[in-house]
Amino acid sequence: MRLVLLGGPGSGKSTQSNNLSQQLNLSVISMGGILRDAITSATPLGIKAKSYVEKGDLLPDPIMIEFIQQRLGQEDGGQGWIVEGYPRTAFQAEELDFLLEDLGQPLDWALHLKIDEATMVERSLNRSLFDDHPEVVTNRIGRFHEYTIPLLEYYDAKKKLLTVNAHLEVDQVTKLILSQF
Repeated sequence: MRLVLLGGPGSGKSTQSNNLSQQLNLSVISMGGILRDAITSATPLGIKAKSYVEKGDLLPDPIMIEFIQQRLGQEDGGQGWIVEGYPRTAFQAEELDFLLEDLGQPLDWALHLKIDEATMVERSLNRSLFDDHPEVVTNRIGRFHEYTIPLLEYYDAKKKLLTVNAHLEVDQVTKLILSQF
């Protein structure tokens, strides 16, 4: 099974990707983790990404596409997986479909963990990630809203979108997702 997990900051993408990984025996590909590692390690892509991440801006599509191409090209890329935090735009979703078609790995579902803006802010500020500051979180949420509707419409048109209420308790959200398959 191949899944993308979509949701705003603090929607539980990391938590749910880990829960689903254990339940379904899938690898987790966390774009946030990949970006933070690349920035910390000062890889060429990490250097390109750093200023965007520090401001809470979305990375330009070509940089994000390069990150996902590199990651899915690794040895375990052909196994089942959950991509968390990617795609962020409809263009990235389309490019991901092209990449997956080339790899012979069609996407099964796009899962949208839906929460309101106040919950995004509260949950994000309670985390301890280096880039979770109020102004960065606010900017990140604004960008999320700007790009989310076209992205959700893209997957809905392809009949691949599942939307789940992520305000529920963690275990309830996981059970709800699993019941959708």
